[in-house]
Amino acid sequence: MELQTMHAQLAERLRGRALVSATISQPRLKSNDVKRIKLKPVNIRNEYRIQFEYQHEHVLKHENLSIDEAAAKLESIFGDFRQALFQFTEEKIQVQLSKKFKVSWKSEGTSAKTVELSHNRKKQYLLEDGIPYPFLVRLGVQSADGKVKKQKYDKFRQINRFIEFIDDALEHLPKGRTVRILDFGSGKSYLTFALYHYLRIEKGLDLRVTGLDLKKEVIEECQKIADDLQYDQLEFLVGDINEYNEESAVDMVVTLHACDTATDMALSRAVKWNASVILSVPCCQHELNSQIAAPGLGLMLQHGLIKERFSALATDSVRAEILSLVGYETQLMEFIDLENTPKNILIRAYKTGKKPAAGQLERYKAFTQLLSADPFLENELQHLL
Repeated sequence: MELQTMHAQLAERLRGRALVSATISQPRLKSNDVKRIKLKPVNIRNEYRIQFEYQHEHVLKHENLSIDEAAAKLESIFGDFRQALFQFTEEKIQVQLSKKFKVSWKSEGTSAKTVELSHNRKKQYLLEDGIPYPFLVRLGVQSADGKVKKQKYDKFRQINRFIEFIDDALEHLPKGRTVRILDFGSGKSYLTFALYHYLRIEKGLDLRVTGLDLKKEVIEECQKIADDLQYDQLEFLVGDINEYNEESAVDMVVTLHACDTATDMALSRAVKWNASVILSVPCCQHELNSQIAAPGLGLMLQHGLIKERFSALATDSVRAEILSLVGYETQLMEFIDLENTPKNILIRAYKTGKKPAAGQLERYKAFTQLLSADPFLENELQHLL
């Protein structure tokens, strides 16, 4: 089959609104920043669209296109990849492209699949509304019969989003021994309890979890709840991230809304403990804001609001890149909808031990030099860079 024929066949099926899902993978060139593309149909403001999810090395990007735009986009990008798998309502198609762009097209019928437009269907949560979970009842998120309280529904969604990240990380945690988890800046500990419940109660993992925070009254209340729920392997301690030196090895480090360089200190500790999983939602990134001196960006940085937002994005980009340089597969993810909180970026890092790509350190240095930045995390991990 020729490329042109393949594009025509796919476009025809797209126009028939038969797409269920698709994955385009195996970039032809190592330099291709996009590693994988996923497609699915969505309904946005009552209009049918096809969503393209571009999976880069460290970030995910989305684009919602009309059918004609999607067909044109497929034609423009397909030659950059070696294979694709399309699931249509009654057909599965596997496509492979040779080095000389010869098309191998394999089609097989399948049992009828239902097209679900994700923006229309009810969100399926790992913790379900209507089922009482003792920790959610005790924390005031649910009533005794399991109904999520109206004023707590955003918190319920946030907890479920966090558990999705925990679920994704399961394969990266050690097997056959106790899993050690630290949560720095645990606060009221909604997510600490959720993490414990999901991994211990629902997944049956042998683990020991510590929540650390500076507020003595909050810690005492959290410990009382843990004791009442008989969460025997969950403890809460009063302590400062900067002074906590009780561990030599940790499997997962969680840090949610630790302010400014407290996030960097937690990330540094996680790396030094050789943590397999790091989940961090930063807060109020001030460090680079006070350092940035980049005349070439003066048009942006002359505005205080823009400088603050740029500094926050630059800070998290630097953090992600440093983690990548010291052997982590790192992505910046949306934690919760921006409409609910501006602190919606989560840094997710899995320990792989992979060495940085050629020129990656130089690219990082060029970026920090452009900004005249001297990042705290870089100085903490200088011996590893």
